[in-house]
Amino acid sequence: CGTGKERSCIFSLLLVISLLFFCCRVNQMLGLCAWVHGDPRKVVYPTDSYGQFCGQKDTLNENKTILFYFNILKCASPAVLINLQCPTTQLCVSKCPDRFATYIDVQASYRYKPDHWNYFKQFCKPGFNNPRKSVAQVLRDEDCPSMIIPSRPFLKRCFPDFSTKNGVLTVANQTTFKDGRGKTRNVTDLREAANGINIVLDARSVGMKIFEDYASSWYWILIGLFIAMVVSLLFLVLLRFTAGVLFWIFIFGVIGIIGYGIWHCYWEYSHLKGIPGSDLTVYDIGFQTDFRVYLQLRQTWLAFMIILCIVEVIIILMLIFLRNRIRIAIALLKEGSRAIGYIMSTLFYPIVTFLLIAICISYWAVTAVFLATSGEPVYKVMANQTLCKYANLSCDPETFNTTNVTKLCPGAQCTFAFYGGESLYHKYIFIFQLANAFVFLWLVNFAIALGQCTLAGAFASYYWAFRKPADIPLWPLFSSFGRAIRYHTGSLAFGALILAIVQLVRVILEYLDHKLKGTQNSFTRFLLCCLKCCFWCLEKFLKFINRNAYIMIAIYGKNFCTSAKEAFFLLMRNVVRVAVLDKVTDFLLFLGKILVAGGVGVLAFFFFTQRIPVFAKEAPTLNYYWVPLLTVIIGSYLVAHGFFSVYAMCVDTLFLCFCEDLERNDGSTAKPYFMSASLHRILGKKELSPKKAVG
Repeated sequence: CGTGKERSCIFSLLLVISLLFFCCRVNQMLGLCAWVHGDPRKVVYPTDSYGQFCGQKDTLNENKTILFYFNILKCASPAVLINLQCPTTQLCVSKCPDRFATYIDVQASYRYKPDHWNYFKQFCKPGFNNPRKSVAQVLRDEDCPSMIIPSRPFLKRCFPDFSTKNGVLTVANQTTFKDGRGKTRNVTDLREAANGINIVLDARSVGMKIFEDYASSWYWILIGLFIAMVVSLLFLVLLRFTAGVLFWIFIFGVIGIIGYGIWHCYWEYSHLKGIPGSDLTVYDIGFQTDFRVYLQLRQTWLAFMIILCIVEVIIILMLIFLRNRIRIAIALLKEGSRAIGYIMSTLFYPIVTFLLIAICISYWAVTAVFLATSGEPVYKVMANQTLCKYANLSCDPETFNTTNVTKLCPGAQCTFAFYGGESLYHKYIFIFQLANAFVFLWLVNFAIALGQCTLAGAFASYYWAFRKPADIPLWPLFSSFGRAIRYHTGSLAFGALILAIVQLVRVILEYLDHKLKGTQNSFTRFLLCCLKCCFWCLEKFLKFINRNAYIMIAIYGKNFCTSAKEAFFLLMRNVVRVAVLDKVTDFLLFLGKILVAGGVGVLAFFFFTQRIPVFAKEAPTLNYYWVPLLTVIIGSYLVAHGFFSVYAMCVDTLFLCFCEDLERNDGSTAKPYFMSASLHRILGKKELSPKKAVG
């Protein structure tokens, strides 16, 4: 393994300078522009027709945190409401209306029922207190809403309080209401909006229940993840001595878990036989927010059982046809377990990579939010007359009353529409978002590359130690990290740059595919599909090349291009070993992850469904037991992936070192092999020289 003195710094230095210059310039431009022009409050707070935030401190709206729509019938859908494109006056209020009322009725009774007027005027424009003004003029100028209906706040906006009573759509238990223009209308007139709003409200209900489940089970989730971490670490430690036994346990454990799943699905399928409603299909019941409904259908359990049977058969067939290759892969894993046993600190290095990626994600997210909220208030002419030629044109609220628009279009108003701008900066917001995404991809790939090179250097120092463990450096992981930072930053950045470019192209293709959906012809769809497939394959190939190039960089200290070329041709000269050993090893490690996630998941299932008598009283009462269950399963898989990724990097490094060892040495006294005697015997070579010391 090359030392620091043998490593060239010229290529790295040039790329480091280029990297720092480019990143500094791009980050400076994006960060300063976004943070100067952006305002995240536009995402958090709704905005009224005057461009003012509802609930903003030190303003007149400080205590008015909810947005009220004068005529919600003009809003086509809830999406229009949320996007602030509803063509009606929008006002900040302290609370939503809780009763039916019309301006006509309130005006007629304001003298002897002043309380009614005092309540109604809080939903009028600020400062308006003239109930003697004619109804026609009030509605034309939109000084007050023509009607108010019982509403409830959601997303800091007032939505009608829809409910269903005996299958009939109602608002506050009423099916009709007065629209304030002399007509009595049915609540079904709001059905188009009601359907969307009900979905949103159902989603809110589900969201609140999920939040409650997390609040009552978060510590049990952490316990489950801790168990997954302990089990993963225990497996990797035990691999030091019993790699073969444990991996056969992995294999049969996965088969057993899937077999139990098949049996459980069959039991549920048989148990539901004869129960009313269980023979309905998923199509018959449609989409339901309560997923427990699907578990009451026989069709659901039959589908689960078929899927698990297919997976079980595939795994068994692979084990039958690859049994000999699996033995070879296990031997390579045993060697990897010895390396990790001598360098235990490598198991915890993924935490460093996780923290670096978390910083990258945080910076990207904050900058993206500031960019998305960049812009000045844009005001549009809102006219009641559809024939007004000035409708939807930009306007200036300070000079609007001095123009002829109000004379030509009576009742027209200059109201806030959205945040944007016509400056050069605002025209290129999308380009800035792409640049921000590119820097994010580059930095994330660099963090991953740094981790791979660091681990490869540590494991390479184990392999190329002539006497193991005597010749292994004192702090191999820290030494490898220092070499990667000092000598290989430029090479790692260059490899990350190439991969980031390909990933950015894939992002752009996905964006174009989304934008052109519904307007593209068959040829365009075919072309986009081909391009997406090609760049997906290219990304996978580059990840494979980069990973092996970083190993060669860690071994010899050469630049990225030279290391990538040497790694590629070395792998091509050993393509059979690569295809069999590497992929079978990945398959076995994947089974290990599945076993950890599945085992902890089964334990969590029995716990959260209160099927463990000892802990039945300790289990929390949940709305959806699958919420913490899925969290534990996914989290356990990610925890296991973090530990096993170190093992996979160890195996890849040792395998590449082994191939290089075979080409550089011949087992003689002058050129002895560096591989261990056990690995040498398993891979079918002659016995090592007796003078070769092995660990």
